[in-house]
Amino acid sequence: MFLSRHLARRVHLRVPRRWSHSPAAALSGLNSVTQEDLAHFAKILPESAILSTLAPSATPPAELEPFNNDWMNKYHGQSTTVLKPRTTQEVSEIVKWCNQRRIGIVPQGGNTGLVGGSVPVKDELIISLANMSKVRTFDDVSGILVADAGCILQSLSDYLAPHNHIVPLDLGAKGSCQIGGNVSTNAGGLRLLRYGSLHGSVLGLEVVLPDGTILDQLTSLRKDNTGYDLKQLFIGAEGTLGIVTGVSILAAPAPQASNNVMLALPKFENVLPLYKETKRRLSEILSAFEFMDRTVYDLAVKHGQGRALDPSEVEGAECFVLVETSGGKREHDEEKLNSLLESLMTADEPLINTGVLATSPAQFSALWAIREGLTEAVSKEGKAYKYDISVPLHKFQEVVDKTKEQLRQKGLLHENAVKHVVGYGHVGDGNLHLNVVAAAYTPEIEAALEPFVYELVASYKGSISAEHGIGVMKTHALQYSKNATSIEWMKKLKGLFDPHGIMNPGKVLP
Repeated sequence: MFLSRHLARRVHLRVPRRWSHSPAAALSGLNSVTQEDLAHFAKILPESAILSTLAPSATPPAELEPFNNDWMNKYHGQSTTVLKPRTTQEVSEIVKWCNQRRIGIVPQGGNTGLVGGSVPVKDELIISLANMSKVRTFDDVSGILVADAGCILQSLSDYLAPHNHIVPLDLGAKGSCQIGGNVSTNAGGLRLLRYGSLHGSVLGLEVVLPDGTILDQLTSLRKDNTGYDLKQLFIGAEGTLGIVTGVSILAAPAPQASNNVMLALPKFENVLPLYKETKRRLSEILSAFEFMDRTVYDLAVKHGQGRALDPSEVEGAECFVLVETSGGKREHDEEKLNSLLESLMTADEPLINTGVLATSPAQFSALWAIREGLTEAVSKEGKAYKYDISVPLHKFQEVVDKTKEQLRQKGLLHENAVKHVVGYGHVGDGNLHLNVVAAAYTPEIEAALEPFVYELVASYKGSISAEHGIGVMKTHALQYSKNATSIEWMKKLKGLFDPHGIMNPGKVLP
C-alpha cells in the first residue's frame, strides 16, 4: 500500500411529484423563442454564440442535450435555443428583449447542480455564461479577485496559485462548475469550515436584472457600510432575481503547509468526541473534517475512486473521517497533528481503529480523491435520490437509519429497487448528504422518501437544503425550512425584481 501505515492502532425519467405543485405552472404567460426572436439575437451575438434548433440555425438537437439535461440525467428540458454571450452588455441586451417579449430565461453555468436549478422546466431560453471566462483583476496585496461569472473554479485556483492565494471555496465539481453558479447557489463545499460561506467572502457582484438593467455592485472594498447590502440577495437566489455576470471575491492566502489523515472509526458515536478533540488540539490549523459511512466508502473503492486502507484494516470500521490541516509553518502543524494522532492511538478508550497519514503531495491528493469522488461513485452504482440537509451532528446516523427503515417497511429495500442508503458530509458545518441509491427512478421510491425525509429534517429543526439550493427539486418542500411569513416575503422580493416572472421560472419558490 502506497500510504503511510504508522497510524495503525493495536486495536432518463423525470418522475412527477405526487404531493407537489407542477413547476410548469410558473411558466404560465411566458412565450417560447420564435424565429423573430432568433433574428434579434443574431444582431447581438455572432453566429457561433447561438445554438438553436429553429430555422435558420437548425442546430442538431443533440448539440443542445448537454444544456437541456442535468449531469445526473434526472431533469430534462426542451429548450430550442442556447445563447452564449461574451460580455455583460450582451447579456443585458438579451435579457431586456426577453423581458419585453415575456420569454423565460434559464441562466446556466457549468450545469453541475444537483436539484435541477440550471435546466429548463420546459422550453425556456438558456443563457450560458461559458464564454464569459476572463479574470478581470487581481490584487496580490489585498487578495481581491474580480472575475467573469463563467470562470471555472479550477481555472481560478490555477490562476491564483502563482500568486500564493486560493479560492475560499472547493468543490468536487471544481473542474467544470463556474464561479457565477457557485455564487448563485451559495455553494458550500469542502473549505467552509475554514473560510466560511460565500455570503462572507464575496465582496461585490455585477448582476443583470430581469429588465436588462446592469446592477454594478462589483466593489473591491472590504468595508462598505452604506445601507442595504444588495449583493446578498443574489447569493443563493439561483438566478431567480437576476443573472450574475461578475464576481469580486476575497481570495485566501495559500497555506504553506497542508496535511491530511483518513481515520477509521469503530462506531458512529465516536465521530463527535473525535471532532471535539480534533478542534481542541488542532485549533486554527483545522481546515476540514469530513465524514463518510462505511457503505459509501466501499462504493468509492468499488468504483475506482481510490483506497485509503487495506481490506484487513477496515474490518470493524463503521465509518471514516478525513481530517485536513492548513497552516503557515510545516513543523508547527506537524507537531500539532502528531500530538493529536498520538493521543488517539494511546487512549484507554480509543476513538479510532486505525488510520493513514499522507506523506507526499500525491498521497494527500489521493486521500482527497476518495472524498471528492463519492458523488461520482454513487452515480455509477445507480440512480441517486440526493438529499442535502442540515441536521444536528449527533443525528447524522439516525437520519440514515430511519430512512433505511422507512424503505424497508415499504418493501423497497432490495436490489431491484433501493440498493443502498448512505450518508456522508461536512461535520464542521452540520451538512449531511443523504443518498438513496436505486436501480431506477420510480414513483414508488419517491413517494416513500417524500415528504418523509423533509418531515424528518423538520423534526430536528434542520434545513432541507444545506448547500445545493432548492432548484426545481425542492420548491414544494420549502415549507419545511421556511415559515409562511418568510415565503411570503421571498415572493414579494421576486415580484419586485421580476414582475413578469421570466428569470429561472419554476425554481426556488413554490
